[in-house]
Amino acid sequence: MAVVYQALHRRVSSLVCRLHSTYVRKMRYLNQLKEDDSLCRQAQASGTFYLFHNLSPFLQKVGKKYLVPQLSAAEMKRILEKLPEAEQWLEKSVLIGCSDEHRPHFALDLGALDKSAIESELQGSFTDLRKALFVVDGKDSPLLASAQSLLRWHDSHQYCSKTGQPTQKNPAGSKRVCHASGVTYYPQMSPVVITLVSDGSRCLLARQPSFPQGMFTALSGFCDMGENVEETVRREVAEEVGLEVESLRYSASQHWPFPSSSLMIACHALVGAQRAEISMDSLELEEARWFSLEEIVEGLKREPRFSKQDDGSFLPWFPPKQAIAHQLIHEWVQQQSA
Repeated sequence: MAVVYQALHRRVSSLVCRLHSTYVRKMRYLNQLKEDDSLCRQAQASGTFYLFHNLSPFLQKVGKKYLVPQLSAAEMKRILEKLPEAEQWLEKSVLIGCSDEHRPHFALDLGALDKSAIESELQGSFTDLRKALFVVDGKDSPLLASAQSLLRWHDSHQYCSKTGQPTQKNPAGSKRVCHASGVTYYPQMSPVVITLVSDGSRCLLARQPSFPQGMFTALSGFCDMGENVEETVRREVAEEVGLEVESLRYSASQHWPFPSSSLMIACHALVGAQRAEISMDSLELEEARWFSLEEIVEGLKREPRFSKQDDGSFLPWFPPKQAIAHQLIHEWVQQQSA
C-alpha cells in the first residue's frame, strides 16, 4: 500500500511540477520577447494577430456566437500586401501574450485602412469594445481589454512629455523611448476602487446619468495620489453617498479598459445600520438607493432589454457576469443566503 501511495504521490508531484514549469517557461519567454528586439521581430513571423480598427476589435459571428479570430502572419501579409511598407505595418503591432506552446499573440490597429474593405475580405465586423467584451467567450474578454488598453496607450504617448520630441516603441510594444532625452516610458494603469456598501441586511447601488437606463452598480472612484485602498474606499463612500465605512474587506481585482486602463480593486464595505441614511452627491450620481436581498435576486435575473415597463420607466438591472461589480453583488447574495 505504501508503494502505491508513493507512486501516486510522485505522479501528482510530477504533474504539478510540469504545470508550474509550463507557466514559468511561458512567462520567461514573454519577457525575452519584450527585452530582445530581434527575437520579437522573428516571433512576428510565426505569431498570430488580433485586429482592431480605431480601437474596435474584429469579430466574426458564427451562428449565435461571436468569435475573436487569430490571423497568422501569412494572412496579415496578404491583407497588407497592397500597401506600401507592409513590413512597417507589422512593426506597429504590440505583444499581448502567447500560448503554452510559445506561439506569440500580437494586436494590430488598422485604423488608417478602409474599414469596410477589411470587414468584407475577412467576413466579420469591427465592434465597439464595450459590446464585444460581453458577447465573446470569457477567455477572450481579458485579452481584448488588455490589447485595446496597450494600443490606446501607444496612440496617446507618441511624444515625450519632457522634450516634445517623438517617442519610439520597441517591437514588443512594452515601452517607448525618447532618444532626445533618454527617457523611457512604460504603460501604466490607474488604480480604481469599486465598493459594494452594505448595512448588514441591504446593499447600496447607484447610477450615473451616463449609464444605460435602469442599470445600477457598485460605487467606484480613482485612488488619489498617496492614498491606500482603505483610505480611498472610505473617502469615496463618504463623498458619494454621505456614509461612514466601519469595516471593509478585499474581494478581487480586474483590469478594465475604460475610460483608459484601470485596475479595478473590488471591496465589500460595511456601514452602521443606524447611520445608513443616504446623502447623495448629485454632481456625481443620478440616483443611489438601498436594495433588499429579494430585489437584488430579481435584478440579477433581469436582462436589460426586459427592464422597460409599460409606463416608460425601467426596472433595476445590474452589470453582466464579465464585470467585477457583478461578482461583488453575487458574493453579497451568497453571504446573505448562507
